[in-house]
Amino acid sequence: MSLEDTRREYQYGRLNRESLKECPFDQFALWMEQAAQSDLSDPTAMCLATVDANGKPWQRTVLLKGFDRQGFLFYTNLGSRKAKEMAGNPNVCLIFPWMRMDRQVIIGGQVEKLTKTEVLKYFLKRPRGSQLAAWASKQSSRINSRQALETQFLQMKDKFAAGEVPVPDFWGGFRVVPREFEFWQGGENRLHDRFQYLFENGDWNISRLAP
Repeated sequence: MSLEDTRREYQYGRLNRESLKECPFDQFALWMEQAAQSDLSDPTAMCLATVDANGKPWQRTVLLKGFDRQGFLFYTNLGSRKAKEMAGNPNVCLIFPWMRMDRQVIIGGQVEKLTKTEVLKYFLKRPRGSQLAAWASKQSSRINSRQALETQFLQMKDKFAAGEVPVPDFWGGFRVVPREFEFWQGGENRLHDRFQYLFENGDWNISRLAP
C-alpha cells in the first residue's frame, strides 16, 4: 500500500459566504443537525487539544455534551491529564472531523469550569454504569491490568448498590468559550472552502481562507 497514492476527491458540496450564518454558533448548530441526521458514527465526538507546562501539545477524543452561545460542554475526571493541563493553560482547540460529509469544524478558545449544579444536573442523567465508571477509574493514572479496573468497578457497584450514585468530588465539567471558528468544506482538486470567524471588538468577523 502506498500512502502517497492514497487520495480521493471531495465532492459532497460547496460552501460560500452567502450561505453562511452571521453567527458561528448558528452555523455550527446547522452543521451539527445535518451530521446527526446523516449516517455518521458519533457526530458529537470531538478532538480536544491541550498544552502542558512545557508547551507540549496532546490530543484526545471526547464527546460534546451540549452547546449554546456561551460555549461547548464536556465532562471528565478532574485528575486526568487534560484537566491538569487545562488548569495550567486554559487555551484549547476542538475539531469535529465529519469526513464522510467532507467537513471539519475547528474551534479555538479558553476553558472554564462548570458549576457544581451544572455538573450534578448532567451526572444524574448518565447511565448508572457510566456513573460507577467515574468512581472506578482514576483517569490517566497507570494501572496494573484490565482486571484491576474491572475489580474496582465491581467494588463501586457493591458500594452504591443501595441507592443513587453520588457525584465524585474529583469529577467535573468544562465549557470551551470560543474566540475562533473555522468551517471547512472539502472541494474538488483540493480547492477547499474555508471560512474563519474571529471574535474581535465584540463581534464575529468572517473571512474566507485559502485552502
